[in-house]
Amino acid sequence: MVTLAKRPARLHHTAYVTHDLEATRKFYEEVIGLPLVATWCEVDELFGAQRTYCHLFFGLGDGGALAFFKFAKPEDEKLFGPKMPESPFHHIALNVDEETQAAIEKRLADAGYAPPKSFVLEHGYCRSLYIVDPNGMILEFTVDAPDAAEINADRLKDAHSELKRWLAGDHSIN
Repeated sequence: MVTLAKRPARLHHTAYVTHDLEATRKFYEEVIGLPLVATWCEVDELFGAQRTYCHLFFGLGDGGALAFFKFAKPEDEKLFGPKMPESPFHHIALNVDEETQAAIEKRLADAGYAPPKSFVLEHGYCRSLYIVDPNGMILEFTVDAPDAAEINADRLKDAHSELKRWLAGDHSIN
């Protein structure tokens, strides 16, 4: 196993293409509560052509951001903005406290988000609120279980052996 001398400090940003900047801004800023912290209007030579785009950043508590691109030309948007998969197994999970999760859940309900666009799963190690954004991206807002430190310590101790067991065909739960 390769061990880095120092791990990356945090996620700087994760980026996606949006079809509607204002719907994306309204959702993330007014419904979810993430502030718009930067708007970059750019033109760059990318992959053999001049690309004109707007790049929005919505701030997270640790200084990272969720970012969204909107291209001026529809052909650039089509080229760089593949359709989001409609799968709960392709999503971004953000850790929140109970109060923040409840506030997001209320704002979502007030804005008309209901199943299947919004749902909750109790995983045991966390409570997860899932939501589909205006771009078709799935977000998960998680509240860790009160004993998350102990749960995580147990999973750390057996992470490699559990992977090996699973790969060998033993698909029982742990």
